[in-house]
Order: sequence, then structure tokens, then C-alpha cells
Amino acid sequence: MTVVPGQHPHRPVESGTGPAEAELDIRSLFGQSTAVFASLAGPAHLVEAANPAFFTAIGGGDRVRTGVPLADLVPELAGHELMTLLDAAYRTGRTHTGRDARVLLGTPPAVREAFFDFTYEPRFDGGGNVTGVRVIGVETTQVKHAQRLTAEHRALLEQIARQAPLDQVLDGMVRVIEELAPYEILASVLLADSDGRHLRHGAAPSLPSFYNQAIDGIAAGEGVGSCGTAAHRRQMVIVDDIATDPFWDDFRELADRAGLAACWSTPILARDGSLLGTFAMYHRVPRTPQESDLALSRVFADTAALAVERHQAERARLAAEAKEAAARKDLAFLLRASTALSSDLDHTQTLRRLATACVPALAPLSAVDIVEAGRVRRVATAAPTRDEETLLASHIPLYDADDDAVARVLASGLSEVARRTPTGPGPWHDLGVTGYLCLPLLDRGRAFGTLTLLSTGEHVFDGHAVALAEELARRAALAVLNARQYTQRVALARDLQAGLLLPRVPELPGAEAAVHYHPAGEGLDIGGDFYDVFPLRDGGWAFMLGDVCGRGAIAATTTALVRHTARAVAPLLPGPEAVVHAVNQALLDRPQDHGTGFVTLVYGHLTPVDSGGLDIDLVRAGHTLPLLIDGAGPVRPVELDGALLGIAADPHLPTRRLRLAPSESLLLYTDGIIEARDGGRDQFGEERLAAALDAGIGTGHTARDVIDVLTEAVREFTLGTEVDDDQAALVLTATPTA
Repeated sequence: MTVVPGQHPHRPVESGTGPAEAELDIRSLFGQSTAVFASLAGPAHLVEAANPAFFTAIGGGDRVRTGVPLADLVPELAGHELMTLLDAAYRTGRTHTGRDARVLLGTPPAVREAFFDFTYEPRFDGGGNVTGVRVIGVETTQVKHAQRLTAEHRALLEQIARQAPLDQVLDGMVRVIEELAPYEILASVLLADSDGRHLRHGAAPSLPSFYNQAIDGIAAGEGVGSCGTAAHRRQMVIVDDIATDPFWDDFRELADRAGLAACWSTPILARDGSLLGTFAMYHRVPRTPQESDLALSRVFADTAALAVERHQAERARLAAEAKEAAARKDLAFLLRASTALSSDLDHTQTLRRLATACVPALAPLSAVDIVEAGRVRRVATAAPTRDEETLLASHIPLYDADDDAVARVLASGLSEVARRTPTGPGPWHDLGVTGYLCLPLLDRGRAFGTLTLLSTGEHVFDGHAVALAEELARRAALAVLNARQYTQRVALARDLQAGLLLPRVPELPGAEAAVHYHPAGEGLDIGGDFYDVFPLRDGGWAFMLGDVCGRGAIAATTTALVRHTARAVAPLLPGPEAVVHAVNQALLDRPQDHGTGFVTLVYGHLTPVDSGGLDIDLVRAGHTLPLLIDGAGPVRPVELDGALLGIAADPHLPTRRLRLAPSESLLLYTDGIIEARDGGRDQFGEERLAAALDAGIGTGHTARDVIDVLTEAVREFTLGTEVDDDQAALVLTATPTA
């Protein structure tokens, strides 16, 4: 091993290239222009005198002598253009010049390429006769090589800028170095693994294939050849004689087979100092590097670093874009699935949509099981074909079976994944199942069901698929619980509302009654509209229709208070006015936490008339005016004053007596009907209501006819839009005497 000047054996050469080092590398590569001078005599061109640069240029050694013809001193110049021009200068006595004259100096294998700019000046005696030729020249070999190097280096940088494939850039770089070197070298690039612990083949077009295969994957460590040591030390390592260097103990036989005798290895480092790989220059004979060799290694190691970093940055960008695209795809899938899961408030339908959403996006087959009354019930399946879906649906897991994946997940509340068929009996062979993923559907940490995904063929569940399925299962469980809560809340609201309304309309003597009730919204809250019809002790009947301010539980308590108070006091008080006053007092006496809102009410007593028809005593407390309908003339409002209830202690509540002739009707309705809005947000209004009844009700109509005309008119006006307020109506129609 040759020691680099200023270095000890095995002491690495610094490979970092700062501004100062870069300047030195440029100078080393471009070199210094060297002036050569020689004085030649006679037609044989005897070398009379020459400067040291001349002898260095022609090879030095035993060529450093005078009195010898130039052709004998430098035999390789025989027949060269340089000799032809030299002869011409001697014969003609004229000066001749030349540029970039190329000549191969030395004998094989030590032949070097050289370039010269020269001038041949004839020498004259006192009589003007030519006595010889003076040779003045400048060797431009290093400049010529540097120009070629610069051009090739620029081409490599352009390739890197165009983001050419890394293997092409590295292969081109290695070939350029091999072509530009003044002597034979075999260059190689090894690339570091992501962990920086091993080196992989990058480019080495001139090294034997068996050699490249043998060193592919070598460790980055002390004493692991030149490249492994350079990678480990992060510094250039020079081995000028592989045959004797201990770094090559494990690779000496391999190097001998490949015909390699020396190796100079430079680490390729990123800007942050991390290892990217190594750049090596091999030689067929033992060789010690010159400063220009070291500079060349550093320049191309930096070029390789740029190429590798650009390649890694591009790979990172593509990976980030792929990750972002995958994330967007996952998010889009979850959004679509979540929308589908929440589009129906029936929890069974939600679970069916869950099974469908998983196939084929997450797995070829899926099944959903839930626990009901201590038993497992399969509620949904999805498969590519109907036969496979039917077969999968026929399998019902056992709730307490130790060998069943569904049972284990229900018990543990944890996901279970395997690349094999599920344990326990099932149609696994017929379905071609090769793996499964069973996920719990959780309610406050306890599993109420499972989602089972089944693999077939080459499909497998990786970590990404498991995470995506778990997120879908979490969303599905939440959607199912929301649907269940909605169903339970709707049922509760419906049951409470039914308790505040008539379960059925009673049969009245001399009269027919019909009712209509439509709650606002989705039916989750108890409405504030109410009606009631109940018998009195004297054979008459009481009826009412009203509207409580607000909705929900407070409205329910107020509605119950009004109805129960009226039912309790009506048999004990003389008439409607006294009953409504009692209701008003009950509202004033209610506790603060039971509500303080007002109530509008129409309350009356009806008595059949022997000759036919109905006598009605009526009180109106701030409510919409009742309407009289006879089918022959226009609809007429019943004009009657009356204040709101629950506001003042002694409201003005006069009573009005009416007589309904047979086939005449009295319509009581809440403001939700006339305040219903169409798509343009116009209200239905009292005029449209009266016009609809005038047009749709004829003589001999029934109470149900009035309800049907009213509801159809409102439905056509609103065009199916959601109603903003509860709607209630009560129709009393006098019937002919039997």
C-alpha cells in the first residue's frame, strides 16, 4: 500500500469537498500549462539542449540526454506529423506552428496521450544558412482532458436535472471516467441501503459480472475491502496493492480472479453527512494516486451524490404523492361508506349497507353478525355471486363456541386476523376462503356485533387494510347505535304522543267526528297540538282543540294538564266558559319547571237536537277561528273573541251558541295548517284554506270528506316539503235524524 504524501498507511484521505477543496480539485484537474524548449541541430535534429519540462514531457528516465537524434530519443514520433513539420522547417527556413497536436508517448503498457501547442523556428548561421530548429511548445494535455471532462460533466448534470433514471446516470458517469482517465481504470458505484449498513450494486460496466454479484450486499464496516471501509469511515480509502493489503484478506482471491490490483474508494455522502454509497476506481496494476486522481474521485463522488439525492428526493416525492393519493382514496371510501351508513335510520339496513360497502373494496366476502337475546344472528352478507352470498348467509356462528372467531371477538372486543380459514365449522372450502379479518362493533367498549371479512385466492389483509376496516367498523357501530337510538326515541315520542291524543274517535249521537294530526320534523319530539272528545254526565259531549307554546317534554306536561283538567272539571261546572277558566287557573298554578308558555284553545259542548242537528256552546281562547261548512254556500268563520290562556288571571272568555243543521260541519284547526309553506316559502293561509273547502266540499259531505280535502290541499301546496309546525284538525258534522 502506497502512502499518500502527508498520510500514514491506512489513514483515509478526507473526502469532503468544501469551497477550498473544490478550488484545489479544479486546479488539479485543469493543471498548469507547461512550457517546453529544445534546440535541435542538423537534418537529423540532434538534441543539443532542452529544458527539464521537455524531458518530462517525452517521458523522462533514460530519455534525459542530449546529442541524440530526436527520432532515436522518442521512437514513437517516427512518421508523426510533428516530424514532418520539423523537417519542413529545416528545409524551407520558415517557421511552422501547430495546435492541439496529439501524440502517444511511451511504450506499452505505459503509453500516455499528450497534446501540444508548438512553434518550430529555424536557426541560421552568419551566412543565412539553416543550421537547426528551435522547438518552443506548451503541453496542453491536462487542459484538453479538463475540457473533455467539463463537457462530459455538464452532460451528466443535465441528465440529473432532467431526472434521468439513476442507473443510466451512474452507468454514464462510470463510462466517462473510464474514457477520460489517462491510463486504464475500471470504475464502480455501490449504493447504500436505507439503513446505511450494506452496499448494493449500482454501476460497474467494466467489472466482471461474477465480481459485481459477489460484492453486492457487502457490509459497511472496518476492513471490508476498500469500499466497505470507506463507507464505514465516511472517508476516502486508498489501497494501492490489493495483494498485500489486510483490508482485502476476505476478497483477495476474488480480486485476483477479476484481475484487480489496486482500488481507491471514495464515500458518496449526502449534504447532511449520511452515507449514499461509494465510488471506486480499480486498476490492473498496483498504483498510487496522484493529486489529479484524488481530485477526479472527489468531483465524481460529488456528482454521484447529487444524482442519488435527486433520485431519492424524486422517489420520496412520488411516495408522498402515492401516499396522499391513497389517503384521499381511503378518505373518499370512508366518506362514501359513512354517507351510505347514515342514509337510513333503520339499524338493520345500516348493517346491510356495511356488508355491501366492504365488497370488493376491502375483501371478496363479508358478513355482519349481531347478538340478540343471547344468540348470534347473521343480519347481512355480501359476495360476488348470489350463490356465494346465500351460502355465506346460511352459516350462523355460535355465541359461546371457543373455536369460533366471531365468538372470540365478541368476548374480547378485539380484532382478529389470520392468513388461514377461520376455526370452527363453516362453508370455508366451498367459498375458497384463505384468510379472515373479524372486527368488533362496539358500544361503550362492549361488542354487540362483528364484521367479518374473508379472503379468497391471492387476497391478503395487510396493515393498511386492517386499519381501514377498523375505522369503517368504528363508524358503522356509531351509525348503528345512532339508528337504534333514533328508532327508540321515535317510538317513545310516538307512544307519548298517542297518550296525549285520542286512541280512536268515539261515536257521537247525532254527529260524526274526524281528526287529523301531523307532527313537524321527524317525529322525535312530542308536538304541542292536541285535541280531545269526551262524554258529559247529561248526555252531551265535550270537545276541544288547542296548541301549546313549544314542543317536547314541557309541551307534553302542559298538554296533559289542559286535557286532564278539562276532563276533571267539565262534569262539575255549568258550561264551557267555567271549564276554560278552570283550565286557565290550572296553567297559572303550575310549577315554574313545568313551563310558563301560553295555550290557545277552542273548547265546546255539543248536544243532539231531536229534530236533527247539533246545539254547540263554544269558547275560543286566542285560537284560530273555527269554520262553518254547509257545502252549499261559502265557508264562514265563527267570529268569537277570547284571550290566551296561562297569561292573565281573569281572561275575557265569552260563550257563543251555534246550531249545526244536518250535513253542516264545524272545523277546528291549528295554525300549523295555514302557516304551512311551499318551496318559495309562501304560506298556505286562510284564504287558500277557505277556497279549497269551498271547491272540494259539497252537500251531503261527511266529516272525513272535510279532512281529506284539507290535507290534500295542504299537501299539494307544500309539494312534499318538511312542515315547520304541527298540524291538527277536528271536524264535527251533524248527521240527519235516524
